[in-house]
Amino acid sequence: MTKKRKLHKTAEGKIFLVANLMSLLLIGVIGYFAINNLELTKALGLVFIAHTLGGRAAGIGLCFVNEFSLFWTIFYNFYLEVVIVSWTYSLFVLSAHNYIQLRVVRFYSIKLERKARIHKDIIAKYGWFGVFLFVMTPLPVTGPVVGSIIGYLLKFRILSNFSATFLGTLAAIVVWTYFFDFLNQHLHIIQYVLIAIIVIVVLTYLKRIKTWITG
Repeated sequence: MTKKRKLHKTAEGKIFLVANLMSLLLIGVIGYFAINNLELTKALGLVFIAHTLGGRAAGIGLCFVNEFSLFWTIFYNFYLEVVIVSWTYSLFVLSAHNYIQLRVVRFYSIKLERKARIHKDIIAKYGWFGVFLFVMTPLPVTGPVVGSIIGYLLKFRILSNFSATFLGTLAAIVVWTYFFDFLNQHLHIIQYVLIAIIVIVVLTYLKRIKTWITG
């Protein structure tokens, strides 16, 4: 039986550490603004919640409602994606290799793997570019988390996997940001679009919770 490497010496262990550091930095920044700018703190918190539960479109839309600049909208949402993917990917792989044996982590890892396997064979035909397009495509089933798991199942090296995942994510965030900017500048209906997106997200999320409960 091969002896397992120490957690901090594995690539996934290092990604887990980065995820922790980035999360602490985010908490520190939000904590700083909580003292100096309560309104901005609320906006950052709402964008984080919307982004985590509803994805990049909801997060980006809220940035516009709170009058973030284009740069900070792209930067903040991309930062959140990197944190979320780093956490999820590292926990998924560490759970698969029995470094982490928490039941809740294992439960969500199995759900993620099932979702990733549905798209794995199609993505495999296109390799790196397939993961990039999958992550960039603005559909409910796509996204960086599932994309990174597909890359893992396809045995991509971490650099290839994360470059495809994060470049696809960045491209999608830029497209969404300029799309909302266009609506804001020309049509003035961004709040209605955002409300529609949030309603769709809530309905999808409730359906997902029901699926998790019923199995």
